[in-house]
Amino acid sequence: MRATRVIRRLAILAAVCCLVALIFPAQAQTQDPLPSWNDGPAKQAILTFVKTTTDPASPKFVPPAARIATFDQDGTLWVEHPMYTQVRYCLERVPAIVAHKPELKNVEPFRTVLSGNREAMAKLSMQDLEKILVATLTGMTVDEFQAEVKNWLETAQDPRWHRPYTELVYQPMLEVLRYLRANGYKTYIVTGGGQDFVRVYAQKVYGIPPEQVVGTAGATKYGYDQRGRPILTKEPKLLLNDDKAGKPEGIHLIIGRRPQAAFGNSTGDRQMLEFTGAGDGARLMMLVLHDDGKREYTYGPAQGLPNTKVGAFTQALDDEARKSGWVVISMKKDWKKIFAWE
Repeated sequence: MRATRVIRRLAILAAVCCLVALIFPAQAQTQDPLPSWNDGPAKQAILTFVKTTTDPASPKFVPPAARIATFDQDGTLWVEHPMYTQVRYCLERVPAIVAHKPELKNVEPFRTVLSGNREAMAKLSMQDLEKILVATLTGMTVDEFQAEVKNWLETAQDPRWHRPYTELVYQPMLEVLRYLRANGYKTYIVTGGGQDFVRVYAQKVYGIPPEQVVGTAGATKYGYDQRGRPILTKEPKLLLNDDKAGKPEGIHLIIGRRPQAAFGNSTGDRQMLEFTGAGDGARLMMLVLHDDGKREYTYGPAQGLPNTKVGAFTQALDDEARKSGWVVISMKKDWKKIFAWE
């Protein structure tokens, strides 16, 4: 009797296991991989692209090794207004730089930054900003720079939302990154921002390892510290300006493959999308339009939106998108929520 009961229980358990195996894959297939997206052309374009390029029976099937997707960062993956996060970092580093080099205290543009006058700081020229960037991003070892950025990100907060900058990431885009990776795509950040800066947090924030970050890069010099250990020191020499035409150039230099998909949000991303679309087979080019001032910011000047000096989406870019079949993502219409904490 006891043996019979054991056999019966094992049979029931086996039946349950079979039922679970049948049910859960079906659930996994029907689960929405992009829950923060509203149904519409933008969401459908992503789903269709992934299905078309990963189905072995599809005439537009893309082998796993060629599945490359590139993403601009500022304004595409996280907030870029009213000022790029890296520029904020550099401005907030000025007091420490001046403390180390007191001779800069009464020298412009450092004097203006030390004054704390936001109106005056907003009028700083590009040449002024370049002086600040050179002073705050070079002259230290790579390890020292990474430690400084890490410490700053752990304490600095955006003045509007009073949250760490690394929380101002667009939840819908995080879902796209995960969805692509789940289907065999390698995801790369291709940014006009500093390559070393973004590499500090890319793995934790986006799930993208440092070697898959392509950005504006400065020179480094090999040497030795006082204890004779090898070090790399950041030098004030530009190697790659990873913006506009520099983006496809950087993609070729670092990745070595033309992307199948590219995501951007401004005129600085136009050449990357053009380069991506020039390839054969299925391609996906998308641009984020910031048209939701209530939940984030509103700027263009495409479609009659306010003009901006940071991340401009011009009418010419909007016209090219429509002509070339690029998909424009409306933050207001296409995203159910923008941030994970909403």
